[in-house]
Amino acid sequence: MAEQGSPPLVGEFIQHLSLERGLSPNTCKAYEADLKAYFSFLGAKNPLKAAPADLSEYLWRLKSKQNLSPRSVFRAMEALRAFYRFQVAEERLQDDPTRHFRSPHLPKRLPRYLTPDQTEALLRSALQGASAGGFEGTRLWAMLEMLYATGVRVSEALSLKPQDANLTDGWVRVLGKGSKERLVPIHERARSALAKYLRLREKRFQGKSAAPEAFLSRSGGKLSRPQFWRDLRALGRRAGIEGLHPHILRHSFATHLLQRGADLRSVQEMLGHADLTTTQIYTHLEISGLKDAHQKHHPRG
Repeated sequence: MAEQGSPPLVGEFIQHLSLERGLSPNTCKAYEADLKAYFSFLGAKNPLKAAPADLSEYLWRLKSKQNLSPRSVFRAMEALRAFYRFQVAEERLQDDPTRHFRSPHLPKRLPRYLTPDQTEALLRSALQGASAGGFEGTRLWAMLEMLYATGVRVSEALSLKPQDANLTDGWVRVLGKGSKERLVPIHERARSALAKYLRLREKRFQGKSAAPEAFLSRSGGKLSRPQFWRDLRALGRRAGIEGLHPHILRHSFATHLLQRGADLRSVQEMLGHADLTTTQIYTHLEISGLKDAHQKHHPRG
């Protein structure tokens, strides 16, 4: 939802993104910040009367004076495009001033992932933390096992409820982008970790007021993404792995499955990608593996 103090046109647009298009809160906040910066640039000028030249000047300032990266400029352009398309759909405008925009060329950015050995080291370190019997250590271990077992997004994992995990049959029900539901298999090690955590959760909050989500803070509220990130980085340092980020287990999940022969469409379905081309980025990560195989098996390698 829109923050207080946003211009009415922005607030209505953000509500549309959240309620009708089902975009995540983080995406909505990013769009809102981009649009508020654009409105600030326009000053007293009505954004519904902005000409293509106004938008070109704004984007030129982002690139030249603010020295934003092509990716940041691209995101700002996408926010403006979506905003003006919405105004056309609402019949406040006849012509979309962004219709002739050309997006900046974005270099392909391959996702970072862990090697299988690094993944095992991370999960082993998490298990050691859980073995002490503490709530937070067990929670982190269960989260990491589930993230690596299923490839779900961190935001999806944080929204899971206990009843979404069928530990008997071995799957979790995930509500993804655009409120699309999917079922993802989960293996025995992750099921065991989740079961242990959920028993501890029930014992800790029995008879107390707690959020309905599976993964809770010490006080019983929904676990926040920043807290999970802090826990993950601290665990990574203990395991000798620097620079961890919340999505790295999702990237590792997809990469390791493809390396071991999984078909692309199955991985697409488990990841919840609407478009197969989004999943195909993980095939580019196989280049180093192909080179190794070529050198190992070619007669003149």
